[in-house]
Amino acid sequence: MIIQTPDPQSAEGYVAELYRGDLEDDGFVFSHTRAMAANPEALAAFEALIHAIVPSIGVRTYELATLAAAAALQSPHCLLAHGRKALRAGALDEDQLEAVARAGERVDIAGLSDADRAVMRHARKVSTAAYAMTDADSQALRDVGFDDRQIVDITLAAAARNYFSRALQALAVPVETELVGLSPRLREALLSPLND
Repeated sequence: MIIQTPDPQSAEGYVAELYRGDLEDDGFVFSHTRAMAANPEALAAFEALIHAIVPSIGVRTYELATLAAAAALQSPHCLLAHGRKALRAGALDEDQLEAVARAGERVDIAGLSDADRAVMRHARKVSTAAYAMTDADSQALRDVGFDDRQIVDITLAAAARNYFSRALQALAVPVETELVGLSPRLREALLSPLND
C-alpha cells in the first residue's frame, strides 16, 4: 500500500482513539485502520452509518448481511474481521461461522432460520446484481418478518460493506490473516470464498 498513513506514535484525536482501540484489542494497528485514518472524517461518517443500522436489525442480522456481502465481494479484510466480530458478539458460534463462510450461494445452513437465509441471499444479491433487484427482493425479506425499516437497514448493511470492502481492495491494503481469536480452521474457512 503506497498510501501514507498517520503514524501511531504521533496520531491525535479520533485517529489516536482508533489506533488505541486496535492496540488494546490486538496489540497492533490494523492496516485497514491506518488506511482509513487518512480521512478520519469519512471513517467517522461510515461508523455513524453502521451505528444507525444495527439497532433495528440486531448484531446477528447485521453480521450475516456483512459476511454474505464480504464473501460475494471476495473481501478477505471484511471476512476475517467480521467473522471474528460475529464470534466475539456471540452472533454465531464457530460451526455456524464456518458454514456461513463456506456457503457461497447456498444458504441452506443448519442452525440458520428462514430469516437468516433471506438476509444472506439479499446481501449477496446487493453485492453481485443490485441492478437486477426488484420489489420481489424486498418482499422476500418482508415474507420472513422484517419490517420496512429493517429491510432498508439490511440493504444498507450490505451496501455499506460494498463501500468499505471495495475501498480496501482498491487501495491494496494488506490483509492481516493471523488474527487473535480465529483458529486456523476458521481462518481457512473465511478465506475459502477467495479460492472459489
